[in-house]
Amino acid sequence: MKHVLTYLIGLMFGLGISFGGMANPAKVVNFFDVAGTWDPSLAFVMGGAVITAFIGYRFVFGRWDTPVFEPRFNVPTNRKLDARLLGGAAVFGIGWGIAGFCPGGALPALGTGNINVFIFFAALVVGILTAKLLMKRSAQRSAA
Repeated sequence: MKHVLTYLIGLMFGLGISFGGMANPAKVVNFFDVAGTWDPSLAFVMGGAVITAFIGYRFVFGRWDTPVFEPRFNVPTNRKLDARLLGGAAVFGIGWGIAGFCPGGALPALGTGNINVFIFFAALVVGILTAKLLMKRSAQRSAA
């Protein structure tokens, strides 16, 4: 049952991303082009997502002590704004603005067969693996 619900939630997410236009890189790039062909429509998509998530979190955390399929909620506990977080956010934003894809929008866009999506996704995976390797090496140096 857990996998069926996971699939249905992922399907709903992918359809929402696609119908909202966030899987279309031209629409995303135009959203970031405030000095040129600015398209503010994605602000409404993101605003709707934030409101929905806010209500959803309040509903879930207000009613249940534990999730249905896991022993506990996995909520981030780090509340620090450090260089690593801000640097990662900057790289994410710059990549999103240049490529027109964020990881969430790229996953459903893989179904379009567009080679640019596959290139972006490959670069995303390489970036994640590189970051993990660098963090591992940094931890090893700190321990030594």
